[in-house]
Amino acid sequence: MQEMLEYIVKNLVSDPDAVEIELKDGKTKMFNVKVAKKDLGNVIGRGGNIANAIRTVVKSLGNGKERIAIKFDEK
Repeated sequence: MQEMLEYIVKNLVSDPDAVEIELKDGKTKMFNVKVAKKDLGNVIGRGGNIANAIRTVVKSLGNGKERIAIKFDEK
């Protein structure tokens, strides 16, 4: 799941080396995705459409019983 998220995000940004993904595992799997400031708009998209699509893809990889949240932020 984390590998797929990293693959998607790195292909959307112009500086893939700046991508950091941190997982906080608990009741809800919380992915904190940090990208360069200039790339944040590319990951979120207009109206959050790209971010929501990324969330949908990653949630579909889960088993359906676990809660998954993804937060996008700049470095």
